[in-house]
Amino acid sequence: MIRVTKTFLPPQAEYQEILEDVWRTGWVTNRGVLVKELEDKIKIYLNTDYILATANGTLPLQLAIKAMGLNGEIITTPFSYVATTSSIVWEGCTPVFVDIHPDYLTIDETKIEAAITRKTSAILATHVFGNPCHVEVIDSIANKYDLKVIYDGAHAFGVRYKGQSIFNYGDISTCSFHATKLFHTGEGGALFCNSERLYNKLYYHHNFGHQGQETFQGLGINAKMSELQAAMGLAILPYIDDIMKARNVTVDLYDKAFKSTSIQRLLLREETEWNYGYYPIILRTEKMLLNVKQALESQNIYPRRYFYPSLNKLPYLEQSSFKVSESVASRILCLPLSHNLRKEEIELITTNIIKVAT
Repeated sequence: MIRVTKTFLPPQAEYQEILEDVWRTGWVTNRGVLVKELEDKIKIYLNTDYILATANGTLPLQLAIKAMGLNGEIITTPFSYVATTSSIVWEGCTPVFVDIHPDYLTIDETKIEAAITRKTSAILATHVFGNPCHVEVIDSIANKYDLKVIYDGAHAFGVRYKGQSIFNYGDISTCSFHATKLFHTGEGGALFCNSERLYNKLYYHHNFGHQGQETFQGLGINAKMSELQAAMGLAILPYIDDIMKARNVTVDLYDKAFKSTSIQRLLLREETEWNYGYYPIILRTEKMLLNVKQALESQNIYPRRYFYPSLNKLPYLEQSSFKVSESVASRILCLPLSHNLRKEEIELITTNIIKVAT
């Protein structure tokens, strides 16, 4: 069976060696030494200013909205995972969708300004499949209208844009460390920001509002990462460059196979150093997608319709139409991609797709 993703697991002995400190000290959670070590090492690896590890990748979005005191409307993309939109609604704000670019698949920055009203407080955009948004234009619009900017970088660990980590853009960037992601802690996530003041606010929000054991600085929840999660991250981080190199080889083989076909692939934004996190293809019609999916599944190959459906069609939202996002969502399929996908498996996948789709 070939699934759309395969979790990278480090050598078990290396994970257990890191865990020895947990058994020795009995310190399992509440920001132990492993969480702090992981934050420090990620900060060095990515060259970012402030990082806060969390229990999952959705909490950072919710904490970002809460910490910046956002209300009213938040402009966002309909082409993302559901957590991007649900976090806005969960925090009592209203998502205002802007359609996407048909090639980059990120929010169409040329349409953002027209969606701004007196109720707009922020822009929450997704680096789709690790492909950067047009951050310069978004930053310019945000400055013009005094808006905050949050980037959902769930897929963007290791991505660099114009020579620096993609997480250095915006007021707050978030990342998922879910087991399906390139870098993971089993379940987990992180917040990134460039402001010490904002970091301090995020810190107490993620730890019940504690300022010491007996004093509370403000409102908070429990979003802390455990030592067990951090140990997994520490065991995986030394392998991350090798993981990306291996996935790069797979992406190159996919690209070569599809080069002479009409199958649309993701267009990376210029000056991007990508992480090879996902391999989406866009078929001509939804019927063709379903035929391709059926053909692959008959061979025990399981791609994923990702992202589907377009988020403007969520049942708890007022219905609206965004032609590009809806069209792409109905025709996009993420193919299997992992650190150890074999050449013959890639050939089996591409041969079946080309047979049906061309």
